[in-house]
Amino acid sequence: MSSSATRSGSARRVAVVGVALSDCGRVDDATPYALHAQAARRALADSGLSRDVIDGIASAGLGTLAPVEVAEYLGLRPRWVDSTSVGGATWEVMAAHATDAIAAGHANAVLLVYGSTARADIKAKRRTSNLSFGARGPLQFEVPYGHSLIAKYAMAARRHMHEYGTTLEQLASVAVQARANAATNPDAMFRDPITVDEVLDGPVIADPFTKLHCCIRSDGGAAVLLVAEEYVADCASAPVWVLGAGEHVSHTTMSEWDDFTVSPAAVSGRLAFERAGVTPDEIDVAEIYDAFTYMTLVTLEDLGFCEKGEGGPFVEKGRLLRDGGLPTNTDGGGLSAQHPGMRGLFLLVEVVRQLRGQAGDGQVRRPDGILPELAVASGTGGWFCSSGTVVLGR
Repeated sequence: MSSSATRSGSARRVAVVGVALSDCGRVDDATPYALHAQAARRALADSGLSRDVIDGIASAGLGTLAPVEVAEYLGLRPRWVDSTSVGGATWEVMAAHATDAIAAGHANAVLLVYGSTARADIKAKRRTSNLSFGARGPLQFEVPYGHSLIAKYAMAARRHMHEYGTTLEQLASVAVQARANAATNPDAMFRDPITVDEVLDGPVIADPFTKLHCCIRSDGGAAVLLVAEEYVADCASAPVWVLGAGEHVSHTTMSEWDDFTVSPAAVSGRLAFERAGVTPDEIDVAEIYDAFTYMTLVTLEDLGFCEKGEGGPFVEKGRLLRDGGLPTNTDGGGLSAQHPGMRGLFLLVEVVRQLRGQAGDGQVRRPDGILPELAVASGTGGWFCSSGTVVLGR
């Protein structure tokens, strides 16, 4: 059953009714399991529902048998589970799967939950940085050349610059606007303003990316609770409805990527908008995975907010700011707010807060002064290997 079933007369509608973050940023005294639990408790409290309603759980990135270990830690015995792990896009893909399961009656309430102490583990020397993701299977053919994950993104960015004339200043403006949005977010790790020149003058990490073109490393967790429509009346907050979702995988080896300037969001986004019955022009808020500035730019193109190759001019002149033409990464994103690893779940939390009007000083309003009505969350995994896109509305 496709995600379009959420709008058909034969299936139940699905809503997000609880969202929360755990403590984020610098968290030196908690385990990843504790962050999972903290985020889950807060999301459940946000929903106003009893934990007894949860009969599904989706989690990835922790333990040997995720999400079995996470469910046990949380004291849950779900009858529906998902452990799909496709990097940063995991949570949008899981949201699509959970929506389909609830719509079909296979589950009633599904908890998506994540937590990571990526920053604390590095500081405590419990883990080290890694050059590659592995040397088995298809990846073995690239490992000898020594290009890391960031180098793959950098090569893609360079190709876009070559093909379309995209400039370093345009890429840097993505980081500048993300930081400006973070300024009003009390949960953001970095809130002081930055300039294009400061981005360009930073140390080079992988050409053309300097340090501020790259996401931060933080600790933190998030949780999202999706339920069938009949539970909405008992919830503490207004529902945010899942209108449509799409997913797509592209490649794992760079040699199998047909076009470095096209991300898998070109497919997942088209599917999500078609299934939701809306167009990009109708979207009020966009939350886009931004491990690097180029990800934001090319995903905006591929979701249809501008034509291919026009991402550079599109992101200029403050369009991504909270009061810009397309408020994007309104919490500061992975470039400034938090990035503990697979950050896609944080996108869904921010979308829901914006649509509910619960984003505090970072709240977006439409030109007519009312709250946003439609939003999109689009996650990217690996090195543009996968994408999940979800359209949500009030």
